[in-house]
Amino acid sequence: MSKGKVVAITSGKGGTGKTVLAINLGSALSLSGNKVVIVDADIAMADLGLYLGLEKSPVTLHEVLAGEASVEQALYDGPGGCQIMPSGLSLSGFSRANPKRLSNVVEELSRDFEFVLLDCPSGLSKESSIPLSVADEVVIVVNPDLASLADALRMKMMSEALETNVKGVVINRTGVSKTEISSNEVGSMLDLDVLGVIPEDDEVKKSANLKVPVILKKKDSPASEAQIELAKKISGKERIEVKAVGSKGSDEGKSKLRSILGL
Repeated sequence: MSKGKVVAITSGKGGTGKTVLAINLGSALSLSGNKVVIVDADIAMADLGLYLGLEKSPVTLHEVLAGEASVEQALYDGPGGCQIMPSGLSLSGFSRANPKRLSNVVEELSRDFEFVLLDCPSGLSKESSIPLSVADEVVIVVNPDLASLADALRMKMMSEALETNVKGVVINRTGVSKTEISSNEVGSMLDLDVLGVIPEDDEVKKSANLKVPVILKKKDSPASEAQIELAKKISGKERIEVKAVGSKGSDEGKSKLRSILGL
């Protein structure tokens, strides 16, 4: 069996919408007929589980990296038929995790999944370099402003230093300011292909609050349509069938933050 493709989704700074994009991209890739897993590779500041109602998962990537659980035990059903491997939120779990074991985890997952999406830590650090080093391709998420592009350029340089192919850039949350940098300029400044342009969309925030990907909550919203097009480009599929799901509240949203973090 051929190995699946490992794609690191990263950004030079926080706040670009990277994790939400990873969830929607993974869901869309799964709906196009691919076997997909999304891994929260940000073991220090994990957010993926929070967006999907998996923050209280009994087994996470932390336990796998600590040698206390198998890869299979840390997998959970996700939106659109994909699988999710969250990282834990507790400091004790983080302290036991050995980031160097991530390569073994990714190797095992790539034997079972066609796409392994790594939701990476933002910025330049040892923690962010490890998932980049085990990926086949890197997708950099930016906002259309100079500070985001400057940080993205550093992330591109680190990826290249690790000899990992940078597939291109996704420009997220466009249309907010008349002074924002155009997609052509972004591609030129970073010397990268622009894989997708995702507009600012109120439906993204609404769906995140409901812990449902926007492509499933409102598939005809501007952000949904752009993210589905991105998935088509990455998967090579011409058609992706998306069925909207009913919205519902989340009891977890009422929990105290300190309770969620296990403090």
